[in-house]
Amino acid sequence: MTQISDAKKGILTEEMKHVAKIENVSEDFILRSVANGTIVIPSNVHRDIEASGIGAGLRTKVNATVGTSTDIVNFDEEVLKAQIAIDHGADCLMELSIGGDLDVIRRRVLDMSPLPVGSVPVYQAAIESIREHGSVIYMDEDDLFGAIEKQAKDGIDFMAVHSSINIETLTRLKRQGRVTGLVSRGGSFMSGWIVENEKENPLYANFDYVLEIAKEHDVVLSLANGMRAGSIADSTDRAQIQELIILGELIDRSREAGVQCMIEGPGHIPINEIPTNVMIQKKMCSNAPFYMLGPIVCDVAPGYDHIVSAIGAASSAKAGADFICYVTPAEHLALPSPEDVKEGVIATRIGAYAGDLASGQIDGSQDLAMAEARKKLDWEAQYECAMFPGAARAKRDQRPPEEEDTCTMCGNYCAVKIVNQWLDQSDSDLIK
Repeated sequence: MTQISDAKKGILTEEMKHVAKIENVSEDFILRSVANGTIVIPSNVHRDIEASGIGAGLRTKVNATVGTSTDIVNFDEEVLKAQIAIDHGADCLMELSIGGDLDVIRRRVLDMSPLPVGSVPVYQAAIESIREHGSVIYMDEDDLFGAIEKQAKDGIDFMAVHSSINIETLTRLKRQGRVTGLVSRGGSFMSGWIVENEKENPLYANFDYVLEIAKEHDVVLSLANGMRAGSIADSTDRAQIQELIILGELIDRSREAGVQCMIEGPGHIPINEIPTNVMIQKKMCSNAPFYMLGPIVCDVAPGYDHIVSAIGAASSAKAGADFICYVTPAEHLALPSPEDVKEGVIATRIGAYAGDLASGQIDGSQDLAMAEARKKLDWEAQYECAMFPGAARAKRDQRPPEEEDTCTMCGNYCAVKIVNQWLDQSDSDLIK
């Protein structure tokens, strides 16, 4: 049974109870939302993990990706990066390796992670075809479904499946043209296969088979946004919307089959277009959870794209996105280092928090507690309120003040200290 099929029968699973507790919402709300597909709970039947809910009415979740490249294959470092992401508050991981033994690294990440883990099965099918035959165009259709089934049996909790890259969307893209073309790796693999074989995408033509596998293992389908823009110049164009129409149809089929699913969203998009994209996706995809990739809100800051993405994350969470994939300082430049992963998770968590605060998804009690602690110049209380207390304490300790109740920014001329002494504690008859 899947979470959604149980929910439709009124069965409250342990995973639903856990999500209700950690999100501080009612169990009935979770039950109804899972049943109608507006919340998903990635939790493969083969794994025992800390269940996390993604969707409307819940805190915006943050995903961190790890994985080897063709240039750098270091399994120990990828496991270290996964642990760093977990330690700094990521809600989910995705294992996206394309170098080395793909089964080994995926299983190592699954074994060490208490969080839901996602994957992109077409990567493995395409890369194994390239290794064996020299090109992705020789990939056998059965290899695609074999990769999905293998990874589902391994315990993958959610999968990006590129079913919406098909003849119709590619025709629209070709007719329209783009500055940066396709930047989705999975989308590029599938588009090359379709064009060279002059056949429909098997993941679209045989989508019922995808659903059958996903249902057996209760894998959440993250219906991939292969037509996402790779530059601001291409944002919210006809190709993206064409794919969104198809994604909406696949969402309906997934829910009817008892399979949990969410929709992936744009990667490069200016701030002013984010609310429109969230609204259109929610409308066309029956309010399915929306998984935003970044997003990148300007193209000119390589080396600092984690900051660019934090701005996009805040805007997206405010507009109603449910799940944000982090971006690291290495985006567009290199395979992320462990330090890059840390900075990416931190930046995206801050962005998601800011968006949730602005939307009212979180109540601001933590911010109020911080404000009260600052008023009292209570540094220990400030650390307790901080998202990253260790970093806050370390920064202050690097340059300790002469007086314990101040910091070295203002020293004894601290405005809060002055007001506390001369205004709040004053017995003056002039100000009462």
